[in-house]
Amino acid sequence: MIIQTIRMKSVTAEGMGTLSVFEAEHDVPFAIKRIYYIHDVPAGVQRGGHAHKKLRQVLWCPYGKIRIRLDNGREKTDVMLDDPTIGLVVEHYMWREMFWEQDNSVLCVAADSFYEAEDYIRDYDEFLNAIKGKDLD
Repeated sequence: MIIQTIRMKSVTAEGMGTLSVFEAEHDVPFAIKRIYYIHDVPAGVQRGGHAHKKLRQVLWCPYGKIRIRLDNGREKTDVMLDDPTIGLVVEHYMWREMFWEQDNSVLCVAADSFYEAEDYIRDYDEFLNAIKGKDLD
């Protein structure tokens, strides 16, 4: 399984913190149409459990520690998001599960399209059936 990450450009000002940034279609391999974030989640909670037919995303954790499990139907890989300068690119037809490893961690998502309920695959068996015969690597 190919895992693609991006490293955000970061500028630190002494005593004033760090600014980190990524740009659509430059650092991220697509245009961004939607940004959202998930917060106030206690450690031990699992979210996700779905795939998308078309949607592509970049996930990053500006605060805390969140483990992302990616599953292409043939193999599974865990990626720990615990560095606010690293983003994880998640392609379409990739099952994802998110595990909060630290209280109040924040998961940010930049997506290449607007919300469409019909783009979600929420049943794992349906996901496995949908990817049969597709070359998704």
